[in-house]
Amino acid sequence: MQAHETLRVGYVVKRYPRYSETFIVNEILAHEEAGLDIEIFALRGPEDTHFQDIISRVRAPVTYLPDRLQKTSDFWGVLRDAAKVCPKIWPMMAAISETDAREIAHGVALAAHAVERGITHLHAHFATSAATAARIASLCTGIPYSFTAHAKDIFHESVDSEDLAAKINAASAVITVSDFNVDFLNENYDIPHGRLRRIYNGLDLTRFPYAEPQNRPPVIVSVGRLVEKKGFEYLIDACALLQQRGTDFRCIIVGSGEFGAQLQQRIQEQGLGDTVLLMGSRPQREVIELVQGSAVFAAPCVVGDDGNRDGLPTVVLEAMALGTPCIGTDVTGLPEVLIDNVTGLRVDQRDADGLADAIGRLLHDGEARLRLSRAARQLIETLFNVRPNAAAVRELFKPASNQPLRRMSA
Repeated sequence: MQAHETLRVGYVVKRYPRYSETFIVNEILAHEEAGLDIEIFALRGPEDTHFQDIISRVRAPVTYLPDRLQKTSDFWGVLRDAAKVCPKIWPMMAAISETDAREIAHGVALAAHAVERGITHLHAHFATSAATAARIASLCTGIPYSFTAHAKDIFHESVDSEDLAAKINAASAVITVSDFNVDFLNENYDIPHGRLRRIYNGLDLTRFPYAEPQNRPPVIVSVGRLVEKKGFEYLIDACALLQQRGTDFRCIIVGSGEFGAQLQQRIQEQGLGDTVLLMGSRPQREVIELVQGSAVFAAPCVVGDDGNRDGLPTVVLEAMALGTPCIGTDVTGLPEVLIDNVTGLRVDQRDADGLADAIGRLLHDGEARLRLSRAARQLIETLFNVRPNAAAVRELFKPASNQPLRRMSA
């Protein structure tokens, strides 16, 4: 195991733990395996009722930053306490005066913790509130920070482009999770060449063993939060078409979210109550067994009306690793991994007919499932192994890499 005696990294996240963010846990575990000293700082506590099994393997201590400010005096109390450790907080207040009070409290508390614990680098996941806290802490301490941008934090209509530009400008490095995202950020922000890095989210492939799919039962599976961008209504509509065609199948959708009730209503309206099951959230070990026991994994992702979309869903990568042939849409990073008719099948977003055709093809053709799954596993082994990918992230934490980005034009 390689030691990192001079590096002590603070990972900054909005909530910890979080059911849907296994990619962050995978990254932290790979860092710890390599000997990196990590502490986790969370802006808020967990709100999920289920958690993934791998959370228990994380050794890093977790600190929750002050989030419940009932009175003005609570806010000033946080600042006074932090200033005892970081007196630079007071002269920096002018630079962050337009920031929300709770975000200021997060940032200055993070600054004090970072100084007290000898943190040498801060890394935030998502370009929203976690990156805001890291930026404020960096301003108050001089400790460099970086962040990983994923999807909603750069695509959603609510994104403040000036705020995101300021975070990019102050960061020592910016990571994002697909080539599509790289192109989007370069087109919309003035980022010096080489300072924005595409590093794919990685998988611990020992936890996702490959199994050949040609003899599996006719089960379609999909996994994700029940929200607009996942496109599950089009999967339900595709299942209705398959049923009309006399296709023998079952469909299981794993996950929970705000669209649950309307998706269940759609299932009933289509007469699919005995065929399509909304299973709710499940521990990852159960999801792995379910995915590897299915003939097809469907990812009918769409660009939402609010601009929100997936970056590159980790569950698709996991399914590909497990040997389950995948069908996805042409949204953001999916075409980078689902090379049509090579590593998977691809259909247009919101095209229930095309999705039904693709699912029907794979349900009936075991040899096609085998061919696609073998190529998919090879691609995952080449590009999505968490150990080399996390090592690439660690390189950006080293002091030699921490050269600030040049200031962007207005």
